[in-house]
Amino acid sequence: MRELVSIALLLSMLMPSFAQEESKGSFNIYGHVMTDAGYNFHQANPDFFDVMRPSQLPTYENQYGVDGNLFYSVRQTMLGIEVVQPTKKGDLKIDFLFDLFGVGSNTGQTAFHMLVAYAEIGKVGVGHNWSLFCDIGCYPNIIEYWGPVGLSLCKAVQFRYIPIQGRNRLAIALENPGATADEGKYVRYFEMDDVEPKFNLPDLSAEFRMARKWGYAELAGIIRKIEWVDKGEDAFEISGTAIGWGLHFSSNININKNNMLISNVVVGEAIQSLMNDGPTDIALQRTNNIEAPLKGVALPITSFSLYLNHKWNKEFTSAIGYSAVFTDNTSGQKADAFKKGEYASTNLLYHPTSNISGGVELQWIRRKNYQDGAILDDNLIESAGALRVQFSVKYRFGHRFI
Repeated sequence: MRELVSIALLLSMLMPSFAQEESKGSFNIYGHVMTDAGYNFHQANPDFFDVMRPSQLPTYENQYGVDGNLFYSVRQTMLGIEVVQPTKKGDLKIDFLFDLFGVGSNTGQTAFHMLVAYAEIGKVGVGHNWSLFCDIGCYPNIIEYWGPVGLSLCKAVQFRYIPIQGRNRLAIALENPGATADEGKYVRYFEMDDVEPKFNLPDLSAEFRMARKWGYAELAGIIRKIEWVDKGEDAFEISGTAIGWGLHFSSNININKNNMLISNVVVGEAIQSLMNDGPTDIALQRTNNIEAPLKGVALPITSFSLYLNHKWNKEFTSAIGYSAVFTDNTSGQKADAFKKGEYASTNLLYHPTSNISGGVELQWIRRKNYQDGAILDDNLIESAGALRVQFSVKYRFGHRFI
């Protein structure tokens, strides 16, 4: 609530100044109010009741209660502020955007969630924005919030340099680092509490996009250093370093005026935390070294997504597609570690006006666990799937002060 009050005060202070300098810039308020309702035919983590994430499916029988649950949500509601101010160095562009999908300590709640807080002038940009490694243009015309599992949809605080702008675009960024780790099945035998992550270098990302009348093609890459330090005084040393890297090819192709093909492919190591739903970058593995019996290794990952956006006429559209992500596991991970995620959906959406839309969508996800030949106990399951139908209505709004 305090964040919303601060935004309201900011608006009240900025609007008069822009009214006095009409010819010098613009101030845009935009967003949408969105209401979702649906029925989950199968169980999933209740903290993610209104999204479809394969990683949040159960690994044990009835881990998340019972199948068959109705949900309502307004967490996709969004508000944005865009400021454009001409300067001697070019237009200063500021964008601030948030929705109501609670994360962190607010996971599962309807709460303030910052998406973008970014400023750009000329060829330099700073702030919190989509990572250059991801491509938000690959998000299909669907109403589900989380989206296809094979996408990279990550945001980061960054310093961005854009030497080439226009139809061809080249950008380079230094982004805040981070990673996730799986302590696996050895946590019971080795002291892990005194192992701490260390990030002394930013992630280095870059993208090159070529846009034409037929659509666009983009190639992005990232490299990152991940380090962990064992501060304990026991006999075993678990410190280590890994290099994460990734390549991401994506495109939008206009087949004709009514059909657009959206696709992407990702390959790399230790970039799972940059993916839409890939839980672990680093995992433990046994060694033959008595003094250092465990080592952390970068997990390889491959993913893809393929969707078709179709326009039936001026008022009706559909999207249909499939996406998957594959992670290689280590022998040090537990049998229920995430190995493969799948996502598929199709919909029919109605657009009676330019700012009102709604429709129905059928969604399916599936999770496959690592196993490693393990003998399953009575409750552990090899894989789990979920089916859901969702209804949504969206009202868009916007007003530009010039």
